[in-house]
Amino acid sequence: MTLAAPQKRSSYRQLIPFVRPHLSRFILGFACILGYVLSTLVLPYMAGQVALYIGQGNVRLIGYWLGLGAVVFLVRSVFQYWENIIMIRASLDVALDLRKAVYAHLHRLGLDYYEQAKTGDLSYRLTEDIDRISEVMHKMTQQFVSCVLQLIAIPLYMLYLNWQLTLAGFVLAPLMAWLIGEFGNRLLKLSRQSQSQISSLSALLTEVFGNMRLVQAFAAQAFEKQRFNQQAVHNRNARYRAEQLKAIQYPAVGFLEAISIMLLFFLGGWQISQGNLTPQAFVSFLAAIALLLHPIDLVTQHYNEFKQTEASVERIFELTGVIPTLVDQPNACPLPAVTGRVEYSNVSFAYEPSKPVLQHLDLRVHPGEVIALVGSSGAGKTTLVNLLMRFFDPTDGQVLIDGINIREVTLDSLRRQIGLVPQDITLFSGNIAQNIAYGEINPSLERIEEAAKIANAHGFISQFSQGYHTWVGERGVNLSGGQRQRVAIARALYFDPRILILDEATSALDSESEALVQDALDRAMKNRTVFVIAHRLSTVREADRILFLEKGTIVESGTHDELLSYGQRYAQFYTQQFKT
Repeated sequence: MTLAAPQKRSSYRQLIPFVRPHLSRFILGFACILGYVLSTLVLPYMAGQVALYIGQGNVRLIGYWLGLGAVVFLVRSVFQYWENIIMIRASLDVALDLRKAVYAHLHRLGLDYYEQAKTGDLSYRLTEDIDRISEVMHKMTQQFVSCVLQLIAIPLYMLYLNWQLTLAGFVLAPLMAWLIGEFGNRLLKLSRQSQSQISSLSALLTEVFGNMRLVQAFAAQAFEKQRFNQQAVHNRNARYRAEQLKAIQYPAVGFLEAISIMLLFFLGGWQISQGNLTPQAFVSFLAAIALLLHPIDLVTQHYNEFKQTEASVERIFELTGVIPTLVDQPNACPLPAVTGRVEYSNVSFAYEPSKPVLQHLDLRVHPGEVIALVGSSGAGKTTLVNLLMRFFDPTDGQVLIDGINIREVTLDSLRRQIGLVPQDITLFSGNIAQNIAYGEINPSLERIEEAAKIANAHGFISQFSQGYHTWVGERGVNLSGGQRQRVAIARALYFDPRILILDEATSALDSESEALVQDALDRAMKNRTVFVIAHRLSTVREADRILFLEKGTIVESGTHDELLSYGQRYAQFYTQQFKT
């Protein structure tokens, strides 16, 4: 797993490919925004006309201009409604495309990435961070654009009315713009810290809630509460610093606005006294100023959100910047139906360059042969089968199935022909049928039942009132340990693989469940090439060949009786681990 080279361009520019498919909707929304702004510009002129006829006492024309103003407000509201609806839909569609693209990319990453990544952090990025991006896109494309257009158009109208007053009103504008930009940059830094803290908090919660049985077993509630409290305080402090900065910004900008308005009243009154400005024009000018204050406040607020959300954009594209270490080669083709002949040719592998796990390993397995892998922890047993499923690629050598290098075939076609029953059984939230046919978009009930029968699961499933539609609960909590394992065996057999990998875990079961699971394993192993990471004496003794691994090499190979007769490493291991 590697990271893409860092990019110097703005983080928001990386959203352009996701915006482009929805460009027509954004353009329609911008047209509605333009209509909204144009209808807004009419209002200061109408205010001046109403002031004129109030001074003249002309009730008929006052009513005329007020009625016309009501029509303009109605048109303005219609434009506002449609710009809101259109921009919300476009922003949500962009967020949906982004979320699907990031999720699909995460599925292309190998196990090396997920061994380091925090589940809670990934969940937070795919949910909260992308929702934040969607929200700020809506505000920027709808409210922010509308405000910017008003900030351009209204001052032009004010210049038309009286250029001296307009220039005086904007004498503090550069200082206000500088303050907004400076505060925004500082908010970006604080937001990065805040987002990192909330991700750490989310990761902690995911870890603890997923292992609550262990937490309670070790009476570690006080310890976990202390850990949570520390993370929560760090998160509170990071958010407080950001809010504190915004609390300083708003009064500062507001004070400058107030000074500008006071200056305008003074200059306007002076010009009226000199006969250079009519009261009607001054009222129209003040109406324009009133319309200008709200956009200024919104621009300040939205710019802050824009800079804060930039941290979320960076975090999202940090995920898409991770380059998968395992991908299909450009000329990869589907693996044809195999017989199950497996070969490891001079295979070496290391998770870290200085710590080899497998060293120059050679192994040939015939179709239908049962291979038991035995050895102490860290000997390389799990790594050997992980290479077969291409969770990792060898650093040297190659792995072949039916003479085909597995690097030359697509990952999906390879793994569909290998069944896996892991030691730690995991079922997904859903019903039993969905778990057995896991990975199949349009599952076959006939194949589900066939796999369940081989796995000794059909009997207990049929006893449930809802049968195969019985809800298993999160992690299969509604099933017993033996039932979960038999469902896992059926899941491994659903695609009728020619190669089967078994990481047995029956020691925690009662004798009746253990017998049913073992019978299911015996059925599953028939006519298949099987790799067993052995934990049980019966499986070891019945294997066609036992491989004893030590420090990444096969030091002994043979049947159970043959290896015992040698009196070497396997015999010693057997005596220590299995004799009782």
